[in-house]
Amino acid sequence: MTSPQAAAAGPATHPLDLGGRTALVTGAAGGIGRACALRLAAAGAKVRAVDRDAPGLESLAGSAAGLPGSVEPYVLDLTDLDNAERAAAGTDVLVNNAGLQRVAPLEEFPPDVFHTVLTVMLEAPFRLIRGALPHMYGQGWGRIVNVSSVHGLRASAYKSAYVAAKHGLEGLSKTAALEGAPHGVTSNCVNPAYVRTPLVQRQLADQARTHGVPEERVLADVLLRDSAVKRLIEPEEVAEAVAYLCGPQASFVTGTSLVLDGGWTAH
Repeated sequence: MTSPQAAAAGPATHPLDLGGRTALVTGAAGGIGRACALRLAAAGAKVRAVDRDAPGLESLAGSAAGLPGSVEPYVLDLTDLDNAERAAAGTDVLVNNAGLQRVAPLEEFPPDVFHTVLTVMLEAPFRLIRGALPHMYGQGWGRIVNVSSVHGLRASAYKSAYVAAKHGLEGLSKTAALEGAPHGVTSNCVNPAYVRTPLVQRQLADQARTHGVPEERVLADVLLRDSAVKRLIEPEEVAEAVAYLCGPQASFVTGTSLVLDGGWTAH
């Protein structure tokens, strides 16, 4: 039985301390990836920030100045799968975040774009996990966080490549969880709805064109239609969910999806 004194003291707290750890974050130059890189650096990690946007990475590194950890820009196009796998060597924390979007009906969807989306958002995470696991297994500890989406759990029309990639990422994450558990490695997804990022801002025009409605109506009538909470998620909110999955409180959390969708999937 818990003593009154212990109950009064409240639960123990475990601040996230990643000092001495190396984290790799893809799509780190902006949006969710940038927020994740800064959050992990604030926890003391040496962050390998991967993106093809060199100026964006330099800006990120400048923003990380003075944090307990550091940010190391790593310019890489994730369609270069061999180099992606090599980039993950020695990684303790892997955050697969990079993504792209194209909104078009299936019969008009460009096959080359479908291929690129699946390469960046599913095959590259596989190669990055493959590159990171030997080090994680060797030390008996590792954290894999895959930034999925509500679209990893639900489909929307006109997003065939994105939905297919995110559904595949969910399965890949669960498989990594099952294989990694005996080695002290967890693997989970974080599933936000629409986040205030450049990717979503670009979607407003695409959705307006596809649905035939004025752009100013897209946010309320299309993007937030199924959300009970009528606002975009901030990147920093997603980064906090990622940080939680890297912390000691989440050591028993693996093979699951942490949903931040404002009630979308409650329907």
